[in-house]
Amino acid sequence: MIHVMALTVTRPETVHAFLDAAGGYLGDREAEHNLLFGISSTIRTTPDIFGDEPPRFAVVADDRGVIKAATLQTPPYNLVLSMIDDEAVVDALAEALRADEIPGVLGPKGPVQRFAAQWTAATGRIARIEHAERIYSLERVIPPRRPAAGAWRVVEERDRDILARWLVDFRQEAAPESPPINDPGATAGRWIAAVNRTGYLWEDEDQVVSMVGAGGETPNGVRIGPVYTPPEWRGRGYASSLTAAATQDQLNRGRRFVFLFTDLANPTSNRIYQALGYEPVCDVDQYLFADA
Repeated sequence: MIHVMALTVTRPETVHAFLDAAGGYLGDREAEHNLLFGISSTIRTTPDIFGDEPPRFAVVADDRGVIKAATLQTPPYNLVLSMIDDEAVVDALAEALRADEIPGVLGPKGPVQRFAAQWTAATGRIARIEHAERIYSLERVIPPRRPAAGAWRVVEERDRDILARWLVDFRQEAAPESPPINDPGATAGRWIAAVNRTGYLWEDEDQVVSMVGAGGETPNGVRIGPVYTPPEWRGRGYASSLTAAATQDQLNRGRRFVFLFTDLANPTSNRIYQALGYEPVCDVDQYLFADA
């Protein structure tokens, strides 16, 4: 007897309901799903941080109740896809979300490519790939072979202005297509108060030269990002040393894993992170949607 799988897409109304339904599925591949966990964690602690519209969730299950996929979106930001092992699940999800306003989608390479194709076919929009990225995971830091001059510290109130400025600079450089930060000063304030994120700075001769954030909690870990050094201070190992220090600090705080995303178009950063002990997990792509 051949069993044909029937799929059901549900739309949980709260992050708690979403994690109750899909948390086990996401936790089976925690590294791959660190962004979904991290955004969910932020929604739980500061639900109004992303914008005026409530977050959107979707969970796909088969007729036996086995979870096959999960997604979330915090408008006006992109949809984030979980790992999906069956093309039929991707198709069901794209059909269920065809009425949603989705500016773009981020997810594992194969499933996100199919989702983009199916969703644009259903909506009449077009898709273009914007970023090709890779998820890394680390359990033990390898100290830099050539530590940078200076030392690291956690951000303080006196850093508010430079944090706000660098957060804007990072967004403009790394993701110019993303919505702008509405209130950089307030975002810097949350870093200083350690709300959802710990901020780290590298100082060399009393000059602040690099910034790293750590946030987006998962059941057993946390994600590093953003990592930013102004152009005039690059090439001196500051970001590498600060990333190593921030990663070790998070492990010292009890994290089992530390994750990060890299841009595959930047081979230098990928090489640096691997030298620190970060190991590749999977590749993820980001597509942006536009009117035809």
